[in-house]
Amino acid sequence: MGDDIGFWSLVGKTIQVVVVFGIVFLAGRFVQGRLDAIYADKPQHAFRRQLYMAGGLLAGVLALILLLPLSRELTGQLLGLFGIVVSATIALSSTTLVGNIMAGITLRIVDNIKPGDFIACGEYFGRVSEMDLLHVEIQTEQRDLTTLPNLYLVQNPTQVMHSSGTILSVDLSLGYDVPRRKIEKVLIDAATATGLEKPYVEIRALGDFSVTYVVSGLLTELNKLIGKRRELRAHTLDGLHDAGIEIVSPTFMNTRAYTPDTQFIPKREWTPVERPDASAEQPDSLVFDKAEKAESLAKLKEQRSSLEERLKECQELRDKESDDARKRALADECEQIEQRLARLAAVIEAREAQISSS
Repeated sequence: MGDDIGFWSLVGKTIQVVVVFGIVFLAGRFVQGRLDAIYADKPQHAFRRQLYMAGGLLAGVLALILLLPLSRELTGQLLGLFGIVVSATIALSSTTLVGNIMAGITLRIVDNIKPGDFIACGEYFGRVSEMDLLHVEIQTEQRDLTTLPNLYLVQNPTQVMHSSGTILSVDLSLGYDVPRRKIEKVLIDAATATGLEKPYVEIRALGDFSVTYVVSGLLTELNKLIGKRRELRAHTLDGLHDAGIEIVSPTFMNTRAYTPDTQFIPKREWTPVERPDASAEQPDSLVFDKAEKAESLAKLKEQRSSLEERLKECQELRDKESDDARKRALADECEQIEQRLARLAAVIEAREAQISSS
């Protein structure tokens, strides 16, 4: 009789354990599904989904300990062990995986980095192609993908190019024998020909043998950064040569035995000077292809999210509307939004396939 009671008690506890595991598992699957649905159109907020999943995992472990059919003493011991593990993990966060998670949370609180942004951190420069709870991936000027741990970004000053534009500059040293006003006009013309807004020239330094000039202007098309930087240098070089200005310093003259009237300028060509073709494909589209696709995909998903919200509002208004004409107009609008959503879904699917194959 006693053996039967012990057997059925073991069976009962086994069933309780299975039920507890099943409840925690199903709850976890439900939470994961909800998070996937909520953040499917918000790739820039993927860290939130991962953060919620990590918190849900901890909550699930805690619930599992509390719900298991164990004695009060054993439950207390397991809770104490769980607290020690969590505390030790947080204590080692500066050099462990949790350190990058905490740094990722810091980056998201500041919220100044998004997919497609140009950033410079330490010796690294490029466009953000992916953001995660543990790292940020950038695409460099060599088209390579570089993974930067979030902890590295937090511990080092990070520059983010403003979305409204950035200052593009070229500095060069010219001799004191060339009039300043002449040089400034040539440099301003070069910046204007490049398409920079509000160009200006600084005299950065008065050296022993030369003057350092810096020509700058506002570049609003950040996706053409590399191409415009090349154009600015090319226009500066061509403009100085066309104006008869030597790009050499007196120290160069002192080390070579040339007469004062000797000029170090390429022979003038009688054919028209070739200017960069504005219609030609810019190198930025080749260098930062994945980053541009990631930025475009994020914008498309934000657009889809806005359309879905508008569709929901339109359907609610349609259902509440009593006037037949107004009801038909709202129904037509809902149909148009649904068609746009279908086309947008196809575009997003194609973009996601392109990024995954990159």
